[in-house]
Amino acid sequence: MRLEELSTPSYVVDEALLEKNLKILSGVMERTGCKIILAQKAFSMYATYPLIGQYLSGTAASGLFEARLGHEEMGKENHVFSPAYREEEMDEIIDLCDHIIFNSFSQLEKYREKVHKAQKAVGLRINPECSTQEGHEIYDPCARGSRFGVTLSQFEPEKLEGVSGFHFHTLCEQDADALAVTLDVIEEKFGEWLPQLEWINFGGGHHITREGYNLELLESCIKRMQDKYGLKVYLEPGEAIALNAGFLVTSVLDTLVNDVELAILDTSASCHMPDVLEMPYRPPLLGSGLPGEKEHTYRLGGPTCLAGDVIGDYSFDEPLKAGDRLIFGDMAIYSMVKNNTFNGMALPAICLRDKDGDCRVVRQFGYQDFKYRLS
Repeated sequence: MRLEELSTPSYVVDEALLEKNLKILSGVMERTGCKIILAQKAFSMYATYPLIGQYLSGTAASGLFEARLGHEEMGKENHVFSPAYREEEMDEIIDLCDHIIFNSFSQLEKYREKVHKAQKAVGLRINPECSTQEGHEIYDPCARGSRFGVTLSQFEPEKLEGVSGFHFHTLCEQDADALAVTLDVIEEKFGEWLPQLEWINFGGGHHITREGYNLELLESCIKRMQDKYGLKVYLEPGEAIALNAGFLVTSVLDTLVNDVELAILDTSASCHMPDVLEMPYRPPLLGSGLPGEKEHTYRLGGPTCLAGDVIGDYSFDEPLKAGDRLIFGDMAIYSMVKNNTFNGMALPAICLRDKDGDCRVVRQFGYQDFKYRLS
C-alpha cells in the first residue's frame, strides 16, 4: 500500500529516513571507536531491530521487559539501568544483560556478588548535579531532589570495588555543547576515580541526528575520555535513532466552531502522542502553517472526553472537512512506547514504509488489545 491508502490512525516508520540517522550514528562510531546503543525507552519498534543492528552496537533497557526485547530481537550488547531493581527479577536481568548499572551504593552492595559471579560488567550511575537545559524540569535528571544517580556528597569511594564503569544521563534533546559542560563538571567532581574504570556511558539526550548538531564537538568529547583516561565510551541515545523518521497519519472526523474553528481527528494527543501534553510541544504537520499564516486556522483535537486533548493550532490553504487526511511528523519517538487506550481509544496501526515508498502493516490493534489490559 501507499501512504494515502493506509487506514487511519496509523504510525508509519520510514526505513530510508531511519537508515539515514543510523548512518550518521555509525559514522561517529567509526571515527571515534565509541559504541552507540539504542535506548529502547524512546523507540522499541522491534521490526526495525535487524536494520538498527546492522549499524549500532546493541540496546539499552530500563528494566526486565526491555532487556528481554533487546536480547531477543537484536541480540547484541544489552545494557540495563533502573533506579531500583526488583529482587525477583534480578537473576533474569543478569542473564540477559552485559552491563548492569546501579543507581545507589545500597543497590550495588545488594547485587554486586551476583553480577560478578555471572561475569557481567558492573556500573554505577553518578549525578553531577549539572543542569544544562531550561524549561523541562520533568526531563531534567539533575533537577534538585532528583532520584537519579549518586551525587558527590553521597559518594562512597571505598565501595567502588568491582565497579568497571560510570553512567550519567543529564541531557534532553541537546547539542554537544551541553555535553562538554557536563564533562567538565564530571571531571571536577569524579575525575579522581575515572582512571580506575574501564568504561563510561554518556547516557542519552544527544540530538546527534538533528540538522546542525555539532558532531565535531561530540567526537572531541568522546576522544577526551578515551585519551585522558583510557575509557571505552558508550552513548545510548533514543530520539536520535528515529528522529524525524516516523509519521502519524490521521483523518478529520468533524469540524465545528466555538470562538475558533475546531477540527476533531481520529487520533488523540492524550492517547497517541502523549508527549504533546507532557512536554509540551506542537508536533509538525505536513502542509500546514502557524496560526494565521495560511487562510484557514483550526484547533486540532482528539475524540476523547478529556477537555485538554488538543494537539495544537494550525493553518491551512483550504478549509478542512470530514475525511481529509493529515500527516504529523516526528511520530516514531516517544509515541508508540507511551500510547494508551484511555476512553477505549483504539491504538494506531504500526506500519513500515520501504525505500520504494510501499507501506506494510506490521501490527494492527483492536478491541482485544483494549480488553485484555484490564480485568
